[in-house]
Amino acid sequence: MSTPLDRYRNIGIAAHIDAGKTTVTERILFYTGVSHKIGEVHEGEAVMDWMEQERERGITITSAATTCFWKDHQINILDTPGHVDFTIEVGRSLRVLDGAVGVFCGVAGVQPQSETVWRQADRYKVPRIIFVNKLDRVGADFFKAVEDIRGKLTKNILAMQIAIGAEENFSGIIDVLSSKLHEFKDEDKGANVDVKDAPPEYSEKIKEMRQNILEKACDCDEELAEKFLEDKPISTEEIKAALRKGVANRDVVPAFCGTALKNKGIQLLLDAIIDYLPSPLDVPSIVGVDPNSDKEVERKVDPKEPFSALVFKVMTDQYVGVLNFVRVYSGQLKAGSYVYNATRDKKERVSRLIRMHSDKREEISSVSAGDIAAFVGLKEATTGDTLCDEKRPILLESIEIPDPVISTSVEPKSKLDYDKMCAGLRKLMREDPSFQFTYDKETNQTVIRGMGELHLEIIVDRLKREHSVEVDQGGLRVAYRETIQRTVKVEGKYVKQSGGRGQYGHVWLELEPLPRGEGFKFVDKIVGGSIPREFIPAVAKGVEEASKSGILGGYTAVDFQVKLYDGSFHDVDSSEMAFKVAASMAFKRGMTEASPVLLEPIMMVEVDTPEKYMGDVMGDLSSRRGRILGMEARADRQIIKAEVPLAEMLGYATSLRSMTQGRSGYSMEFECYREVPKSKQDEVLGK
Repeated sequence: MSTPLDRYRNIGIAAHIDAGKTTVTERILFYTGVSHKIGEVHEGEAVMDWMEQERERGITITSAATTCFWKDHQINILDTPGHVDFTIEVGRSLRVLDGAVGVFCGVAGVQPQSETVWRQADRYKVPRIIFVNKLDRVGADFFKAVEDIRGKLTKNILAMQIAIGAEENFSGIIDVLSSKLHEFKDEDKGANVDVKDAPPEYSEKIKEMRQNILEKACDCDEELAEKFLEDKPISTEEIKAALRKGVANRDVVPAFCGTALKNKGIQLLLDAIIDYLPSPLDVPSIVGVDPNSDKEVERKVDPKEPFSALVFKVMTDQYVGVLNFVRVYSGQLKAGSYVYNATRDKKERVSRLIRMHSDKREEISSVSAGDIAAFVGLKEATTGDTLCDEKRPILLESIEIPDPVISTSVEPKSKLDYDKMCAGLRKLMREDPSFQFTYDKETNQTVIRGMGELHLEIIVDRLKREHSVEVDQGGLRVAYRETIQRTVKVEGKYVKQSGGRGQYGHVWLELEPLPRGEGFKFVDKIVGGSIPREFIPAVAKGVEEASKSGILGGYTAVDFQVKLYDGSFHDVDSSEMAFKVAASMAFKRGMTEASPVLLEPIMMVEVDTPEKYMGDVMGDLSSRRGRILGMEARADRQIIKAEVPLAEMLGYATSLRSMTQGRSGYSMEFECYREVPKSKQDEVLGK
C-alpha cells in the first residue's frame, strides 16, 4: 500500500560541520525501525556515513538518501555534508527538498557553515524547522542558541519547547503547546518516553511562551486571528495547522531541542517534522520552460500529470553501476520505461528503480510524484538534468555549480595505470560537478580542480580506494583570474589570401571593465549591416574562447564586457572562422592595452581557538595578508573572523595545529575575487 502524498515528507538535514547532523539522522533511523542498532559517528559505524573516508574522518562527504516511516508518514531523508568543500552536495540536495531540519550546536550556536547552508536554503526557498542539539554539553543553552539564530539568521524563529536541566543534568523536554513533560530513560536508549504534566514551577514560562506561539500562529492564518480577537477557544491542532502554513510560506521557523548522542528529543523532532514541514502538496507546483517554444510550463504534484523529474546526484556503485538520484515532481514512471532527457535532447531507458536506505537498496516497480529514488540504466544523465515525458517536454531550472578555486597535478605512480586513472577521474567528475580535471598540453600534466584542499585530498583518496590507482600529487595551485581596469577600443583584422578562397574577418570591439563577479558579457551594437547577422555569434565565441587564457599568466579573464560596434566583411572570403579569429586577435590586443591585473580568490575564514592563543592566531592571519573582521567570545573560546587570500591559506591546518597544540579548528569558504597587490602579482607571475 503506497503512502498518500499528503503523508510524504522530503526533508534534508543540514548544518555546520560537527553540529551532529549524521547522529540526528542515525537516531531517526533507530526510532523509526530502519536500523536495529544505533550507529555512532565517532565509532565509525554510522549508517548514513557509508564511505570509508566518511567513517575514518567522522564527517559526511556525500549526501546519503534514506527512507523511513513514522506514524503512517513516509519520510525521505537526505543527510548532507557540513564541510564547506562539499557545499555543492548541500546545494543540490536543497534544490529537490520540500523542507529541511537545520541542526545547530547548543554550545556554539550559529557557525560559519550554518550561515552558508541557511543562505542556500533561502535561495531555493526551502521551509525549515530548527533542532538545537548537544544540550548535554558544558555551556549548552537552548534559549541562548535561539537568540543567536534570531540575531544572525532569521527573526522568525519560534521556540516550541523548554529544556529541563542543563548540561549533564539535561533530563527532559516540555512541549509548550501540550504543557507535557517528556522524560527519556538512559537504560533503553530513550526508546520509551515518559509523558507527564509539566512541573508547576514552569507554568508561568509555559503560559508566556504559549501566548507567543499563538500570536505567531495568528500572523500565519487570518481565520485563526479572527477567532483569537473574538475570544473563541482555539485548539492545539488549529495552532499547529496555522504554524504549518506559516512554515510552508517561510514566515515562521519553529525551534526544538535535545541531544541526539544521549537519545533525548528525537521522537519529538519526528513529530515536528510531520506536524510542521510541508508535504509535496503544500509547496508550489514546479515551473519550467517548454524546450520547443521557450514558454513557461507548470507541473502540478500529481501522478496523473505528465512525468517530470530532476537528477540531483550521480553515484557509481560497484554492484549496480551508475545510480542517478532523482526527485520526481509530477506523473509516474514504471521500471523498464523510456524517459526523455530534455537537457541533453536524448531518450534513455530506465532499467531499474531503487529506493535507497543509505548504501543498501530496495527494488521498486514504479515511482510517482513526490518520490525520491535512484534510477539505474541512464547512460548520459548528469547532475541538474531534467527527465520528462517526450510528448510533453519541460526543462526545469538546473543546479548552480560553483567554479573550482584550487588545483593540483596528478600522475599515476605506474605509467600503466594512466588510462585507469583517467577513467576513475571521469567517474568522479560525473558524480561531483564541482570537481574538474583537464590535460594540460603545455606541461603534459593531468590537472584536477576542486573547492579546497580537503576536496582534492578526498578525490585522490577515492582514486586509490575505489579505482585502485596510486597517484603522485603535485603542489597545490590557486585558480587566479585576470581582468581589465580601463575601457579601450580595438580593431581585429584577419585577412588571408592563398590560392582559391581566402579568409576575411574585420571587427571593432570596445572592452569595458565590469564589477567583481559579473563574469563576461557580450553586446551586439552592429547597425546598418557592417557585419552580417550570421557572423556575430562567431565574434562572441572568438572572444569567449580567447578569454579562457588571459595575457598575464594564461588565467581565465573575467568581469569585462565586449561591445561589437563596427567591422567589415567580404562577399566571398568572409566566414565564421575568419570572424572568430579576428575577434580573438582584437581581444588579446585590447587586454594588453586595458591595464590588465591579476585577481585572487579571497576566503572567509573563521578560527575557533582557546583565548590564550588568540594573539598568536590573529598575528599569524595578519602575516598571511589577512584582514581581521571581528571576534566573538563563546564560553572560554574566541571565534576570529577574517578575510584571507586562498594562496596564503595552503597548509594552514598544520600550522594552526602546531601553533595552538591541536586545540583550534577553522573553516573557510570562498568569498570573492580581489585584485592581487602589485608586489605579489610579480611574484605569482615569476617576474
